[in-house]
Amino acid sequence: MHAPDDSLASFAAVLAGELPGQWSSQYHPDRGGDTDHDELTADVWDMDQVADAMAEHLVDHCAVLTRHADGTRLFVMDRKGHDDGFLIAAMAPEDLPVEAFHGVREPDGIAVDEDPFRAAKHVSLRLLSRYDTALAQVRDNASRLATTQAGQQGRVVLTWSGEDLVAAEPDRDDVATALTEYGFVFDEARHMFVLSDGDSARVAASVRAVGHRLSELGVGVLLSRPPGRSAPDTAPAQPPASPARAPHRTR
Repeated sequence: MHAPDDSLASFAAVLAGELPGQWSSQYHPDRGGDTDHDELTADVWDMDQVADAMAEHLVDHCAVLTRHADGTRLFVMDRKGHDDGFLIAAMAPEDLPVEAFHGVREPDGIAVDEDPFRAAKHVSLRLLSRYDTALAQVRDNASRLATTQAGQQGRVVLTWSGEDLVAAEPDRDDVATALTEYGFVFDEARHMFVLSDGDSARVAASVRAVGHRLSELGVGVLLSRPPGRSAPDTAPAQPPASPARAPHRTR
């Protein structure tokens, strides 16, 4: 078992003080037995020499450097198979979805000697610059994913089905309630909310009213109609004071 004043711990502490910005270092000592630090190695963002070293050798002790400003983390381990030196790799952020990392090249780690002052220069110029580039791409992917998901979940599509106007059963109870309050009836067999096509003025009023209510809930409405069928007059208007209620059915 490694002593508390292990050279890796000392190296990481000095390195933290030499990197730009404010960093702290936390040493994770050898816990004995055959258990390594899986909870940390799982976040190492590397598919090159650091990943190879972790696959071939037990990570019995390590250190994690954390930048105070934004939570950026660096992983430090012995350079296994060599007489001296260390391996340093970035750690992936924990607050981004796994899908956002797809297609982004890892900011692979670097090997350094035992001089923490030289190592700080290599980390700043090489590793952190690659990390910033990769992180920007992942965040952009995450933003696109969020936008896509919001578009899929934040919209109700009203579609003509024969003489009926139908909407798929929504995931949100408040959306289902709004549809029911403005004339739609839930058809259990079709798993859809149905507004029967009667008086066109009444249909248009219901569509306007439910659109107004859903917009208050942050949900958009898209009226889809087959070619050749005219759409009801859905020009913006105030919702009726007393909505035409239909029998409510539980989902």
